[in-house]
Amino acid sequence: MRCMVAMAWLAAAAVAPAQVKKAPPAHPDAGSVEVHLGQGYDALKQDRYEVARDEFRAALRLDPKLVLKARFPLAVALFELHQWDDARKEFATVQRQAGTHPNVNYYLGRLDLEGGAFPGAIQNLKQAIAQPPFPDTAYYLGFACLKQGDLPEAEKWLKRAGQDLPADARVPYQLGVLYRKQGRSDEAQQATQRSEEMRHREDEQSKLRGECGRKLEQSPGAEAHAVCEQLFDVDNAESLTELGTIYAQHGDLPAALKPLQRAAELTPQSPQMQYNLALAYFQSNRLEEARKPLARAIERWPDLFPLNALYGTVLAKLGEPAQAYSYLEHAHRLNPQDHPTADLFYATTLALAYQSGARQRYAESTRWFAAAAKLRPEDPEPHQGLAEVYQARGQATLAAAERQKAEQLKGLRKK
Repeated sequence: MRCMVAMAWLAAAAVAPAQVKKAPPAHPDAGSVEVHLGQGYDALKQDRYEVARDEFRAALRLDPKLVLKARFPLAVALFELHQWDDARKEFATVQRQAGTHPNVNYYLGRLDLEGGAFPGAIQNLKQAIAQPPFPDTAYYLGFACLKQGDLPEAEKWLKRAGQDLPADARVPYQLGVLYRKQGRSDEAQQATQRSEEMRHREDEQSKLRGECGRKLEQSPGAEAHAVCEQLFDVDNAESLTELGTIYAQHGDLPAALKPLQRAAELTPQSPQMQYNLALAYFQSNRLEEARKPLARAIERWPDLFPLNALYGTVLAKLGEPAQAYSYLEHAHRLNPQDHPTADLFYATTLALAYQSGARQRYAESTRWFAAAAKLRPEDPEPHQGLAEVYQARGQATLAAAERQKAEQLKGLRKK
């Protein structure tokens, strides 16, 4: 279940305090820290673990106190790079400084398993299972018990894993191993057969996904849906997400919504699932419906760039520039290289400047136009706006200076 491990990029935000940052950077390095964090999270999401490792280390050099926001995801990146000793050192530091948390126990348990330290793995994973951070927590606990020779506990947790991972062929395979150890040959054979059938079904599902995509390209509509809907598994969030993604990639947003809605229901703790659903709503121009999952997700994961950027965009399109500004500003600080977000952030700043001016809140309008000018020093529009505000305030000299600046910038554009 490679997808579950890839979701590790979200774990840091799940550990971190849920408080959206709306204020400007508190010191000169804060912007750089947020850039490194944003790029680190993005790299984790894309399985670019070496890049993530370097970005989080850079953030920690600027602010060593970022235990949950930088050190924990650094440990995750090191884990995915199989740099076990370095990963354990970072996880231990997180636990020492931030206390016990299921996410940390999960990874420490996995590291114990890799090192053959089965008692330690069991201890850590039993602490994690109280609030399992990933669906495969019970599987690894059952596997550790099996390796330790505690067969009753292994059976208990592997059966729990069968409920949490109904499509994972590893679970019945390990149950088959357990039953053979207990001399339950018939049950062992049945479990092994189930595992083989599940592996075969996954191969068939993979072929079906390819056929679904081809049908949507060749003959979108009822014929394609008849093929694609065979992928709809009401209890499998991963399969549902893949189906919704295939539909969305081929422009069939109405069909994409049903599986994405169900996947979000199954995994309310996953910001990726909430984002997928919100994006489909947004692309369908169902803005209020897009707003709801984003609002919930961003409360828990305030420092994820995609959530902030999309939420800010939704709020801007809903005609709420003041609310949009906070999220677009935060998204821009997390990833200043994202041009669509930068463009919308600038446009929203200008909109607030004009809005304040229309309400004769001239001091406020001046601040917004000045902020816009700082964002786009080459654009004459903020200076033209400042000239109008200063003129309305009776500050003729300042108005003339801003008009002159606007004309200069217009001239430079023509060259």
